[in-house]
Amino acid sequence: MNNLENEDKHTNEPSRHAAEPAMSAAAIDGVAALRSVFQRVNQAAEKAGRASDRIRVIAVSKTKPVSLIRQVYDAGQRSFGENYVQEIIEKAPQLPEDIEWHFIGNLQSNKVKPLLTGVPNLVMVESVDDEKIANMLDRVVGNIGRKPLKVLVQVNTSGEESKFGVEPSGCVGLAKHVKEACSNLEFSGLMTIGMADYTSTPENFKMLAKCRSEVCEALGIPEEQCELSMGMSGDFELAIELGSTNVRIGSTIFGAREYPKKN
Repeated sequence: MNNLENEDKHTNEPSRHAAEPAMSAAAIDGVAALRSVFQRVNQAAEKAGRASDRIRVIAVSKTKPVSLIRQVYDAGQRSFGENYVQEIIEKAPQLPEDIEWHFIGNLQSNKVKPLLTGVPNLVMVESVDDEKIANMLDRVVGNIGRKPLKVLVQVNTSGEESKFGVEPSGCVGLAKHVKEACSNLEFSGLMTIGMADYTSTPENFKMLAKCRSEVCEALGIPEEQCELSMGMSGDFELAIELGSTNVRIGSTIFGAREYPKKN
């Protein structure tokens, strides 16, 4: 999952970049930040006695331009995440097809078909939080004839009303529904957002790990086959220590998000 080995390979190809404009300062900072993130991932994994190649870094490019995403791609990054359907379906066609897109935002039923048809290289939806959205994804995947879609069940581990996600007590039931009733979906694990300020308390992460144990026991699958997507810019090292396999890094790689000003 770790892209460090690809990093130098893709930054040392002068023939591919000879005709391209020089990197902007922002892009250079993004590439340097990406390298720093991988170093920190390696250190956190080593501290936890885990293999760093079992941890996927997802570069969350919400609000960031295609040009900056491309610079980070050229530095070796392949897994990218977006929160909004309109944004990902606009960006994906402008970028290389070997990008592995993760949709990590709240997904409404009426946006399922545009998402799946507009992003053929979508590899995972990390935010399945009820049976209705699971059923809709399953139906559309089947109708358009694409290969089974990996999904994570989103769990609200912090108990905040502002957060989406099934309650921890309901994660086994939803995971079982995905696995047994949705033949076009591949249940791949669990996801949580944690506390609002990106500094999740360890209890959020420990709760998701507990949910994984319960889900794996109920479904009869080994825990190593059940991914945990938890940890963002402010807390991904702690998340790795507590078992995360997917860390979603946005501002640390791309800089602070820039939202359009409202009139």
